[in-house]
Amino acid sequence: MKPYCSQTMKSSSLLILMLNTFCASTQIPHEIVYVVGCYENSTTEVQFEFDSEEILHVDFERQEVVYNVPPLFVVNPSEVFSDLHVYKNALKAKRTCAIALSFLKFEEKEIHPEEAKDPPESILYPAEEVQLGVENTLTCFVNHFYPPYIKVSWTKNDLPVSEGVSLGQYYPNDDQTFHTFSTLEFTPREGDIYSCTVEHLALERPQTRIWQPEFSHPSLGPDVFCGVGLTLGFLGVAVGTFLMVKGHHGHK
Repeated sequence: MKPYCSQTMKSSSLLILMLNTFCASTQIPHEIVYVVGCYENSTTEVQFEFDSEEILHVDFERQEVVYNVPPLFVVNPSEVFSDLHVYKNALKAKRTCAIALSFLKFEEKEIHPEEAKDPPESILYPAEEVQLGVENTLTCFVNHFYPPYIKVSWTKNDLPVSEGVSLGQYYPNDDQTFHTFSTLEFTPREGDIYSCTVEHLALERPQTRIWQPEFSHPSLGPDVFCGVGLTLGFLGVAVGTFLMVKGHHGHK
């Protein structure tokens, strides 16, 4: 008889396999394996295998042993395993599973402590000077976050936007955090409101930045002053001409 023990992690469930094997004393050697599977969701599986084929498993819900006889297995397994108290021992294995899982979880926590998390900072700005109706790029700069995974989403006037959106690679900072850029291609219009929302493990709630285009309208001052000056100029010429004409007639 030789013992074998292994453990594996898959789909967030921890599985412990405890296998005991031996060869039956017959003309042809065979292998019988006893398997106990312990999962993080508190379920336990117990089964026997004969030459890699299951011959029985324990159904804890029905509180019974279920036999599956392979085609080449000529002996009734219920008779072979009647003295082994399969179900009673399976209950003991189930209790042992709970203890083993608690120990392994503690060991895992000691070996791999929880990673530190740094929340991101974000700012929102246009790439070029904003002009009405002229295509531009809006940049959402996200900085100083760890671990290097974020989700960035955009809205225009409170509606989700996906067209023209891109997310860059993660670039390391000197303090072992990361930064990245997300961009949105857009054409500025009066009254439009844009937002960039960042989601990260270190944030209790999504972080949103809002931006609204501002347009500089040309001043009317110089044109008004020019028009007023030109009018006064013409008025001065007219007054001067009137006085000249009146003086000329006076001398007559």
